[in-house]
Amino acid sequence: MTDSISITGIRGFGNHGVLPSERAAGQEFIVDVTLHLELVPAGTSDDLTKSVHYGEVANDVHAEIVGDPVNLIEALAERIATRILTRELVQSVVVTVHKPSAPIDVPFADVSVTITRP
Repeated sequence: MTDSISITGIRGFGNHGVLPSERAAGQEFIVDVTLHLELVPAGTSDDLTKSVHYGEVANDVHAEIVGDPVNLIEALAERIATRILTRELVQSVVVTVHKPSAPIDVPFADVSVTITRP
């Protein structure tokens, strides 16, 4: 059985993108993460050390959003997944990176990339 912890809507201003204008001006990125892990030990003991501190995870995600720029949101998602998977109890993670201000010439609501990593 795998349980999950989800954090949605983590926002940060980053300079990710292929275009020089995206790198120079930057834009807001929004990230959703779902961590899969066994939560029975935490649930039965009421002990945070038997779970993952979601506040720390949110801070890690934010640090990646505002950190060193990458060309692709696929690469940003990969960095975030890799960082989350360093946490001992996390079995797998789903990361969605939203780029709502992507340089697209037609009206649109959002662009996102979702990856799942074991």
